[in-house]
Amino acid sequence: MNDYISTRDAHQSVSSKQAILNGMSPDGGLYVLPTLDQIHLDLSLICTMSYKENAVYILSHLLTDYTKEELEACVENAYANSFSKQEITPIKKVDDVYVLELFHGPTCAFKDVALTLLPQLMSCALKSTSQKALILTATSGDTGKAALSGFCDVENIGINVFYPYKKVSAIQYRQMVTQKGKNVNVFGIQGNFDDAQSQVKRLFLDEELNEYCAKQNILLTSANSINVGRLVPQIVYYFDSYKQLVLQGDIQLGDKVSFSVPTGNFGDVLAGYYAYLMGLPVEKFYVASNANCVLTDFLTTGIYDRNRDFIQTISPSMDILISSNLERLLYYASNKDTQKVSKWMEELNEKGRYQIDDETFKTIQNLFACGSVDDENTSLEIKSVYDKTCYVLDPHSAIAYKTAKECKDRPIVSLATASPYKFSQDVLKALGYDEENEWKAMETLSKYCQDAIPSQLKELQDLDILHNKVIDVASMKDVVCQSTKEVFHD
Repeated sequence: MNDYISTRDAHQSVSSKQAILNGMSPDGGLYVLPTLDQIHLDLSLICTMSYKENAVYILSHLLTDYTKEELEACVENAYANSFSKQEITPIKKVDDVYVLELFHGPTCAFKDVALTLLPQLMSCALKSTSQKALILTATSGDTGKAALSGFCDVENIGINVFYPYKKVSAIQYRQMVTQKGKNVNVFGIQGNFDDAQSQVKRLFLDEELNEYCAKQNILLTSANSINVGRLVPQIVYYFDSYKQLVLQGDIQLGDKVSFSVPTGNFGDVLAGYYAYLMGLPVEKFYVASNANCVLTDFLTTGIYDRNRDFIQTISPSMDILISSNLERLLYYASNKDTQKVSKWMEELNEKGRYQIDDETFKTIQNLFACGSVDDENTSLEIKSVYDKTCYVLDPHSAIAYKTAKECKDRPIVSLATASPYKFSQDVLKALGYDEENEWKAMETLSKYCQDAIPSQLKELQDLDILHNKVIDVASMKDVVCQSTKEVFHD
């Protein structure tokens, strides 16, 4: 059985089920699989199987204490009726770039691919214990709703979501605050995503809070991509996109493909890197950032420095200055040196910056390139792509697409991480049409997209606001304690 260890201490070893239940390691590190680069998947077999079959095949190599029957049940429950497209994540050619559409799930964002499956994996893991789980999740916009939707009324699991108040789109806000469910709580926080995420991490390590929860047999865990159960399902769509290109005759089996990924927390592109380590033929990963270009600077200089102004953009899910999943890349790129990683993370915590060694930096630069796109150029790209192809990109996907167009690699797959309807007003404005009302904006945008507004977004207009609490960061611990009583002791 392959065990997961902490990025900061190889002696912190747990099974995959326990890693999913824990969320993050007690030492503050993230769980990684040391043998990941020894797994070699059969590409020819992958090209013969469905998305769900590939999910079982791929995850069976990563979550080794789940039986095949357990994984099959988890995958079937997650994907049977949740996605509007049979392919789950279809690929389309837009000019000379292949666009991987990841937004056909219940909340119209790429997070659905993992957050329909994580509740199944977590519930399965809980069955072997007598514990209950309380999920604490910080969100920059999309994770919150996808997690709320996935975990709504799941037995023995509660969820608290913290989002940056007035720093998400109007539709993202409505998606979260109208969420029904006896086990869900949603809080706006006075601050940005990094403030929320940093405090959630501190709460996971808070001895007093953990002792309080332990007395009630409650385990604190996460639905962010710091949880390996949120991360590994995303590996599947990288392999599946490759399969689609092979079956369409666009590439031959074994050909290398590049990927352009819009990212803030580094989770989505890290899943691609995991696929690469497991045998996916990749030429280059392009890390596409918005004006909060901390990753662009890191990939250019080898220095990670979050000591900079936070910029609120029209691509709010990428408004992040602390990219948590980068820690996992550092682990593998440094030849699995947990002492180095621990030192860098300590420097980040104390000084807000760190510089990696030349050898690790060279390893990363051999596979990763980068680009950053500000709001003005994001809007121009949305307009340009529509004028040329009649295809509508959301502000996050447009950043990846522009980065893909500017690189020389072909074939290249650009990840489309959200439906344009989630950002209707900003997309419309890019297309030259101002509309202050978000519902009218969606109606107008449907004429450009030439399809129906997703029903799960259209119905938001008529739903009641159920969660209207806005708190400061210091109050997050108190509301977590209160929620244990509300969720588990009503």
